Amino acid sequence: MKLSGFSFVRNGVTFDYPFVESISSILPICDEFIIAVGNSADDTLDRIVAIRSPKIKIIETVWDETLRTGGQVLAQQTNLALDHVTGDWAFYLQADEVVHEKDLPKIVEAIARYNNDQRVEGLLFSYHHFYGSYRYVGTSRGWYRKEIRIVRTGIGVRSWRDAQGFRIAERKLRVKAIDASVYHYGWVKAPETQMAKQRSFNKLWHSDEGVVQRVGTGAAFEYQRGRKLEEFAGSHPSVMKERLQKENWNFQYDPSRVNEPMNVRFLDWIESRIGVRIGEYRNYELLP
Repeated sequence: MKLSGFSFVRNGVTFDYPFVESISSILPICDEFIIAVGNSADDTLDRIVAIRSPKIKIIETVWDETLRTGGQVLAQQTNLALDHVTGDWAFYLQADEVVHEKDLPKIVEAIARYNNDQRVEGLLFSYHHFYGSYRYVGTSRGWYRKEIRIVRTGIGVRSWRDAQGFRIAERKLRVKAIDASVYHYGWVKAPETQMAKQRSFNKLWHSDEGVVQRVGTGAAFEYQRGRKLEEFAGSHPSVMKERLQKENWNFQYDPSRVNEPMNVRFLDWIESRIGVRIGEYRNYELLP
């Protein structure tokens, strides 16, 4: 049984992605790691080479700048890397996603448990979405709570839409939930860097005018516009230690500034009473 890791990245240094930490977090359990490195204006490629692991296979790519609808280029780059994996299972992490070392044995055990069960097409992970600071996680309905991050190969799995999840020819994958989490750090960076990233990132969905309308023209991202947060009570992956120590911007969460729509607040109230998130988006079919 062979496990392949795969991902993609471009301008990871410029936009302060923890891509080296991401790769390093699952490299110990992977037999290979395929990374599609887009044409970057920084030393992203050199930093991946500097990991100096024979497991890492780099594919240099050029992004199609004309794909400005629905984040299509993200799925394209994901599929490009996926097409080069040689394992029986493929472990996908985006450049701002990291796995805790405490979960690695459980992930290996889950793959072994379901390897011969052909019903299982993927494994579902829980998520911690950090926002504004390494101290807070998003808990509002705008954050997805689970997503597929390991898929069985050779069955036609493709990245879906903007690369958040996967499908097989429009059909949702049949998956098993496992006791492991993805730590998502895409919304934790200096406000100026976050604004630059948002301007660049939104170009994958919108015209230049649309980007201005959605992101604005300010120099720094206003984290206070975010939704409901909670303090994070757990530990971070060890590979993130240095980044945690370098947080040098002042983020203060003020619950009184959270202004969610009335329907969202009502649904949150129902969830707090019955423990069920009504209308939650699920791009998967959960097997019993």
